[in-house]
Amino acid sequence: MTGAETALAARATAWRNADPDPETRAELDRLLADGDFSRLADQFDGSLAFGTAGIRAAMGAGPLRMNRLVAARVAAGLARYIAAEDRATAEGAATGEDAAAGVVIGYDGRAKSAVFAADAGRVLSRAGIRVWLLPEALPTPVLAFAVRHLRAAYGLMVTASHNPRQDNGIKLYVRDGGQLLSPQDAAIAAAIDAVDPLDLPPGWQEGPVNVDSADDAPSAYVTAVAATAVTTAPAPTNAAATKPSLKVVHTALHGVGDATLRRVLAAAGWPDPIPVAAQQQPDPDFPTVPYPNPEAPGVLDLASQTAEREHADLVLANDPDADRLAVMIPGPAGWRALTGDELGALLGDAVLRRLTADTAAGKASGRPPLVATTVVSGSLLRRLAQTAGVRCVTTLTGFKWIARAASSDVGLDITKIANPDTSKVAGTAVANDAGTGASAVLSYGYEQALGYAVRPDLVADKDGISAALLVLQLAAGLAQEGSTLAGRLDDLALAHGVHVTAQRSLRATGATGLTRLADAVDRVRKDPPRLLVGQPVTVADLLEASPGVVDLAGGTAERAPGRPVPPADVLIWLAGPDARVMIRPSGTEPELKIYAEAVRPARSRYELAAARAGAAEQVERMLAAAAAALVPPSREDQSRGDQS
Repeated sequence: MTGAETALAARATAWRNADPDPETRAELDRLLADGDFSRLADQFDGSLAFGTAGIRAAMGAGPLRMNRLVAARVAAGLARYIAAEDRATAEGAATGEDAAAGVVIGYDGRAKSAVFAADAGRVLSRAGIRVWLLPEALPTPVLAFAVRHLRAAYGLMVTASHNPRQDNGIKLYVRDGGQLLSPQDAAIAAAIDAVDPLDLPPGWQEGPVNVDSADDAPSAYVTAVAATAVTTAPAPTNAAATKPSLKVVHTALHGVGDATLRRVLAAAGWPDPIPVAAQQQPDPDFPTVPYPNPEAPGVLDLASQTAEREHADLVLANDPDADRLAVMIPGPAGWRALTGDELGALLGDAVLRRLTADTAAGKASGRPPLVATTVVSGSLLRRLAQTAGVRCVTTLTGFKWIARAASSDVGLDITKIANPDTSKVAGTAVANDAGTGASAVLSYGYEQALGYAVRPDLVADKDGISAALLVLQLAAGLAQEGSTLAGRLDDLALAHGVHVTAQRSLRATGATGLTRLADAVDRVRKDPPRLLVGQPVTVADLLEASPGVVDLAGGTAERAPGRPVPPADVLIWLAGPDARVMIRPSGTEPELKIYAEAVRPARSRYELAAARAGAAEQVERMLAAAAAALVPPSREDQSRGDQS
């Protein structure tokens, strides 16, 4: 062996000897016996970086995989941070004051999630920190709700959400029930980095977990969400009509959403949905789907087949930790999934109509409402909000920003992104901003990646369960009026234009993949295209955080009031008044995300199909052009006509 290989083998052996998990110890035994130094380097040359929300990685041995040592290291780092930086929680832990102290822990149904949760609880409790543990594998929104419900200082959720089956991870929440913000995320990451996973507190890996019961939190969540049934959905035009019987199919995609969704629907007076039986119960192997992301091609095939067989009206699909929601509707060409932006506009329209009705009836609260979405999501919600006289805040990508959209009066003008001809909407934009700021209340938020907060006062994060309930209420109300979700989308298109959005990903491969993608963004940042599908390009660069570029109203860090959202690596290319492309690196995977939107007017229902087809073609051309600008096709690609 070379000197480097000898050192690598020594690190792997030391890890193996400290690892309490027989599976990962056996994995290292095989790699060391085979002399597989390439695999060992891939798992030991570095350590997982704790990002703004947490960590995710494939399960396996070593500091670059998700395993018991890594989970315990995260918990030990959080304990170290609390002791050094969070005096209120540390003192509360010492005195037993419930309001100030404690970490509530939840976990999903993935492999080893319960084990990682127990390890985290053991490490934290033995560090003198109060710990609550949810009673079983539950959706992430239940954990986010429990942070507020239990008045905990932090929430720790063991989940990899919709990542591939081999992954697991940990997300952290803070006192307001939302995800970590800067600078607290960096401080906690530094505390975790300072922990040697081979020198954890003695006995961390065995013995009882000294935790308090959080058994009432799931029931409290169900009760609170079900109680929104009569307050969130828009009232039907014909109030005397009876609720129609909708036949609904639901898939949990082998995750933990089924039981909680059924409890919520039952408490709200809805019948049980028809399950996709093969995907109903938690199964960490995800045997029926290659990738448990409801956005991925083919993942909802079993659901659509079940809906076709049952002659259903609607399909609801949660991702494995049930913080996201996909919806399928029937159409002339069969079942199709609504895009995240389509569903985001429908739910936003429902919330805005309820706000308008409450205002007209004198039921509105004294705090002005606002809605929120992200810079890479579609612009239809903004137009709906302007019509309703409600402020729409645009944030950076992620619910850590959306959930706090009402927490600051840092507000810049999004209209220069939504429409470079600001004279068209400037009057409404000023009216929407009037009287809002720190006193406003967030009524709704969404991002195009199937994340929706329909009751942010209950869950300061995306929630696929409460969103599913609102979809059912909306569909039932529309059915009473003789319409459907598709029909309501047509109504919105006639009133505000056909909005078509789509996205494309450029993945990094090989050791230099990420560097190549970063270089591509740097190149187009310095030399952007002059034309995009024949239209002159106007560039907005959020890395520069230029005033007048984007409304960053959610941008206060939890422990640094008044500090705006940091500059973001997002490029926006405007191609005329109603078309745009957004480019940003993924926050969770080694890839670049490209988003495009085109808006076309339609004066009658007869023009809708042509307008949608034209906008869709324009979007695809913009995506292809942006991809080619970022990664010019090779000669071989050009000969195939492959521009992606």
